[in-house]
Amino acid sequence: MNRILLVEDDPEITNLLSLHFQAPAFELVACDRGARALERLAGEPFDLIILDIMLPDSNGFELCRRVRAVDGKTPILMLSALGEELDKVRALELGADDYLTKPFGVAELMARVRALLRRVGAPTAAGGAGRGPAAVGAELGGERGNVVFRELTVDKEKKKVTMRGRRLELTPKEFDLLWLLATHPGKTFSRHELLEMIWGFAFEEYEHTVTSHINRLRIKIEPNLNKPEYILTTWGAGYRFAE
Repeated sequence: MNRILLVEDDPEITNLLSLHFQAPAFELVACDRGARALERLAGEPFDLIILDIMLPDSNGFELCRRVRAVDGKTPILMLSALGEELDKVRALELGADDYLTKPFGVAELMARVRALLRRVGAPTAAGGAGRGPAAVGAELGGERGNVVFRELTVDKEKKKVTMRGRRLELTPKEFDLLWLLATHPGKTFSRHELLEMIWGFAFEEYEHTVTSHINRLRIKIEPNLNKPEYILTTWGAGYRFAE
Protein backbone atom coordinates (compact mmCIF):
# COMPACT_ATOMS: atom_id res chain seq x y z
CA MET A 1 0.00 0.00 0.00
CA ASN A 2 1.29 3.47 -0.93
CA ARG A 3 0.90 6.08 1.81
CA ILE A 4 0.19 9.55 0.43
CA LEU A 5 0.21 12.78 2.43
CA LEU A 6 -2.19 15.36 1.02
CA VAL A 7 -1.60 18.93 2.23
CA GLU A 8 -4.69 20.81 1.04
CA ASP A 9 -7.14 23.19 2.73
CA ASP A 10 -9.95 22.85 0.18
CA PRO A 11 -12.37 20.24 1.62
CA GLU A 12 -13.92 19.54 -1.79
CA ILE A 13 -10.56 18.55 -3.26
CA THR A 14 -9.72 16.52 -0.17
CA ASN A 15 -13.03 14.64 -0.32
CA LEU A 16 -12.67 14.06 -4.06
CA LEU A 17 -9.17 12.62 -3.76
CA SER A 18 -10.20 10.54 -0.74
CA LEU A 19 -12.71 8.76 -2.98
CA HIS A 20 -10.05 7.87 -5.52
CA PHE A 21 -7.03 7.09 -3.33
CA GLN A 22 -8.46 4.16 -1.41
CA ALA A 23 -7.21 0.83 -0.08
CA PRO A 24 -5.81 -1.60 -1.00
CA ALA A 25 -3.60 0.41 -3.37
CA PHE A 26 -3.46 3.67 -1.39
CA GLU A 27 -3.77 5.18 2.04
CA LEU A 28 -4.45 8.93 1.92
CA VAL A 29 -3.62 11.07 4.96
CA ALA A 30 -4.95 14.63 4.69
CA CYS A 31 -3.77 17.79 6.46
CA ASP A 32 -5.16 21.27 5.92
CA ARG A 33 -2.25 23.09 7.59
CA GLY A 34 1.44 23.14 6.84
CA ALA A 35 2.44 22.87 10.49
CA ARG A 36 0.39 19.70 10.93
CA ALA A 37 1.90 18.24 7.77
CA LEU A 38 5.42 18.77 9.13
CA GLU A 39 4.42 17.00 12.35
CA ARG A 40 3.10 14.00 10.42
CA LEU A 41 6.19 13.87 8.21
CA ALA A 42 8.46 13.92 11.26
CA GLY A 43 6.76 10.89 12.78
CA GLU A 44 5.47 8.78 9.89
CA PRO A 45 6.77 7.42 6.57
CA PHE A 46 5.06 8.46 3.36
CA ASP A 47 5.62 7.35 -0.22
CA LEU A 48 4.48 10.61 -1.84
CA ILE A 49 3.42 14.14 -0.88
CA ILE A 50 0.74 16.15 -2.68
CA LEU A 51 1.26 19.75 -1.64
CA ASP A 52 -0.93 22.77 -2.27
CA ILE A 53 0.92 26.07 -2.59
CA MET A 54 -1.74 28.31 -1.02
CA LEU A 55 -2.21 27.22 2.60
CA PRO A 56 -3.81 29.13 5.50
CA ASP A 57 -0.81 29.02 7.81
CA SER A 58 2.13 28.74 5.44
CA ASN A 59 3.42 29.03 1.92
CA GLY A 60 3.65 25.79 -0.01
CA PHE A 61 6.96 26.87 -1.54
CA GLU A 62 8.47 27.29 1.92
CA LEU A 63 6.98 23.98 3.05
CA CYS A 64 8.52 22.25 0.04
CA ARG A 65 11.90 23.78 0.88
CA ARG A 66 11.66 22.63 4.50
CA VAL A 67 10.70 19.10 3.48
CA ARG A 68 13.58 18.89 1.02
CA ALA A 69 16.02 20.11 3.68
CA VAL A 70 15.48 16.87 5.60
CA ASP A 71 14.05 14.51 2.96
CA GLY A 72 15.64 14.39 -0.47
CA LYS A 73 13.84 11.30 -1.71
CA THR A 74 10.06 11.34 -1.18
CA PRO A 75 8.36 12.58 -4.39
CA ILE A 76 6.49 15.89 -4.14
CA LEU A 77 3.64 16.82 -6.47
CA MET A 78 2.60 20.45 -6.08
CA LEU A 79 -0.92 21.73 -6.74
CA SER A 80 -1.74 25.36 -7.32
CA ALA A 81 -4.19 27.77 -8.85
CA LEU A 82 -1.09 29.77 -9.79
CA GLY A 83 -0.50 29.11 -13.46
CA GLU A 84 2.46 31.40 -14.05
CA GLU A 85 5.55 29.72 -15.47
CA LEU A 86 7.73 31.39 -12.85
CA ASP A 87 5.73 29.67 -10.11
CA LYS A 88 6.30 26.31 -11.78
CA VAL A 89 9.99 27.05 -12.13
CA ARG A 90 10.22 28.04 -8.48
CA ALA A 91 8.48 24.84 -7.35
CA LEU A 92 10.77 22.64 -9.43
CA GLU A 93 13.88 24.47 -8.30
CA LEU A 94 12.88 23.98 -4.66
CA GLY A 95 12.80 20.25 -5.23
CA ALA A 96 9.24 19.43 -6.34
CA ASP A 97 9.09 16.55 -8.80
CA ASP A 98 5.92 17.59 -10.61
CA TYR A 99 3.48 20.51 -10.74
CA LEU A 100 -0.23 20.47 -11.59
CA THR A 101 -2.34 23.57 -12.06
CA LYS A 102 -5.87 23.83 -10.69
CA PRO A 103 -8.44 23.02 -11.91
CA PHE A 104 -7.16 19.57 -12.82
CA GLY A 105 -8.61 16.26 -13.89
CA VAL A 106 -8.45 13.49 -11.30
CA ALA A 107 -7.40 10.98 -13.95
CA GLU A 108 -4.40 13.13 -14.86
CA LEU A 109 -3.44 13.63 -11.21
CA MET A 110 -3.61 9.89 -10.53
CA ALA A 111 -1.53 9.15 -13.63
CA ARG A 112 1.14 11.58 -12.41
CA VAL A 113 1.05 10.04 -8.93
CA ARG A 114 1.50 6.54 -10.32
CA ALA A 115 4.38 7.71 -12.51
CA LEU A 116 6.16 9.26 -9.51
CA LEU A 117 5.59 6.16 -7.40
CA ARG A 118 7.00 3.93 -10.14
CA ARG A 119 10.21 5.95 -10.12
CA VAL A 120 10.75 5.22 -6.45
CA GLY A 121 9.37 1.68 -6.55
CA ALA A 122 10.06 -0.83 -3.80
CA PRO A 123 13.54 -2.41 -3.90
CA THR A 124 13.83 -5.80 -5.59
CA ALA A 125 16.68 -8.14 -6.45
CA ALA A 126 19.96 -6.43 -7.20
CA GLY A 127 21.38 -6.26 -10.69
CA GLY A 128 24.93 -7.03 -11.73
CA ALA A 129 27.95 -4.83 -11.24
CA GLY A 130 30.99 -4.15 -13.33
CA ARG A 131 33.98 -1.93 -13.88
CA GLY A 132 33.01 1.41 -15.04
CA PRO A 133 31.36 3.22 -16.10
CA ALA A 134 29.40 0.20 -17.31
CA ALA A 135 25.66 -0.26 -17.77
CA VAL A 136 23.07 -2.88 -18.65
CA GLY A 137 19.74 -1.58 -19.93
CA ALA A 138 21.25 1.86 -20.15
CA GLU A 139 18.38 3.65 -21.87
CA LEU A 140 16.44 6.06 -19.66
CA GLY A 141 13.29 3.96 -19.77
CA GLY A 142 15.05 0.71 -18.87
CA GLU A 143 14.11 -1.01 -15.62
CA ARG A 144 17.35 -2.93 -14.93
CA GLY A 145 21.06 -2.31 -14.84
CA ASN A 146 23.88 -0.93 -12.74
CA VAL A 147 26.40 1.79 -13.37
CA VAL A 148 29.61 1.53 -11.36
CA PHE A 149 32.20 4.29 -11.66
CA ARG A 150 34.94 4.93 -9.12
CA GLU A 151 33.15 5.08 -5.76
CA LEU A 152 29.67 5.68 -7.20
CA THR A 153 27.11 2.94 -7.88
CA VAL A 154 23.74 3.61 -9.51
CA ASP A 155 21.25 0.72 -9.39
CA LYS A 156 18.36 1.27 -11.79
CA GLU A 157 16.20 -1.60 -10.55
CA LYS A 158 16.45 -0.65 -6.87
CA LYS A 159 16.42 3.10 -7.57
CA LYS A 160 19.48 3.14 -5.34
CA VAL A 161 22.59 5.29 -5.44
CA THR A 162 25.57 4.67 -3.17
CA MET A 163 28.82 6.55 -2.69
CA ARG A 164 31.62 4.64 -0.93
CA GLY A 165 28.98 2.15 0.21
CA ARG A 166 26.74 4.80 1.76
CA ARG A 167 23.26 5.20 0.30
CA LEU A 168 22.38 8.66 -1.00
CA GLU A 169 18.85 10.04 -0.88
CA LEU A 170 17.87 11.36 -4.30
CA THR A 171 14.55 12.69 -5.55
CA PRO A 172 13.02 10.88 -8.56
CA LYS A 173 14.11 13.65 -10.93
CA GLU A 174 17.62 13.68 -9.49
CA PHE A 175 17.84 9.91 -9.98
CA ASP A 176 16.56 10.09 -13.56
CA LEU A 177 19.01 12.87 -14.34
CA LEU A 178 21.96 11.00 -12.87
CA TRP A 179 20.97 7.76 -14.62
CA LEU A 180 20.75 9.46 -18.00
CA LEU A 181 24.14 11.13 -17.62
CA ALA A 182 25.88 8.10 -16.11
CA THR A 183 24.69 5.74 -18.85
CA HIS A 184 26.08 8.06 -21.54
CA PRO A 185 29.59 8.84 -20.23
CA GLY A 186 31.33 11.61 -22.09
CA LYS A 187 28.21 12.69 -23.98
CA THR A 188 27.26 16.34 -23.47
CA PHE A 189 23.57 17.11 -22.99
CA SER A 190 22.35 20.67 -23.25
CA ARG A 191 19.97 21.97 -20.60
CA HIS A 192 17.30 22.09 -23.29
CA GLU A 193 17.82 18.38 -24.07
CA LEU A 194 17.78 17.43 -20.39
CA LEU A 195 14.53 19.31 -19.85
CA GLU A 196 12.92 17.47 -22.73
CA MET A 197 14.23 14.02 -21.75
CA ILE A 198 13.75 14.20 -17.96
CA TRP A 199 10.86 16.62 -17.49
CA GLY A 200 9.04 16.06 -20.77
CA PHE A 201 9.10 19.69 -21.92
CA ALA A 202 11.71 22.09 -23.22
CA PHE A 203 11.02 25.75 -22.54
CA GLU A 204 13.92 28.14 -22.07
CA GLU A 205 12.27 29.63 -18.98
CA TYR A 206 12.73 26.29 -17.19
CA GLU A 207 16.43 25.72 -17.94
CA HIS A 208 17.45 27.01 -14.50
CA THR A 209 15.59 23.98 -13.13
CA VAL A 210 18.23 21.74 -14.71
CA THR A 211 21.01 23.83 -13.18
CA SER A 212 19.40 23.58 -9.74
CA HIS A 213 19.11 19.78 -9.98
CA ILE A 214 22.70 19.45 -11.22
CA ASN A 215 23.88 21.55 -8.28
CA ARG A 216 21.95 19.39 -5.80
CA LEU A 217 23.32 16.22 -7.36
CA ARG A 218 26.86 17.53 -7.10
CA ILE A 219 26.36 18.41 -3.44
CA LYS A 220 25.32 14.81 -2.81
CA ILE A 221 27.95 12.94 -4.85
CA GLU A 222 31.00 15.13 -5.45
CA PRO A 223 33.85 14.89 -2.90
CA ASN A 224 34.98 18.41 -3.88
CA LEU A 225 32.44 20.80 -5.38
CA ASN A 226 35.25 23.01 -6.70
CA LYS A 227 36.65 20.08 -8.73
CA PRO A 228 33.77 17.81 -9.81
CA GLU A 229 34.80 14.25 -10.66
CA TYR A 230 31.50 12.78 -11.80
CA ILE A 231 29.16 15.40 -13.29
CA LEU A 232 31.19 17.75 -15.45
CA THR A 233 30.34 20.99 -17.22
CA THR A 234 30.96 21.38 -20.93
CA TRP A 235 31.29 25.14 -20.97
CA GLY A 236 28.76 26.85 -23.19
CA ALA A 237 27.14 23.54 -24.13
CA GLY A 238 25.76 21.64 -21.12
CA TYR A 239 26.67 18.76 -18.80
CA ARG A 240 28.30 15.34 -19.18
CA PHE A 241 29.28 12.39 -17.01
CA ALA A 242 32.99 11.67 -16.61
CA GLU A 243 34.59 9.07 -18.90
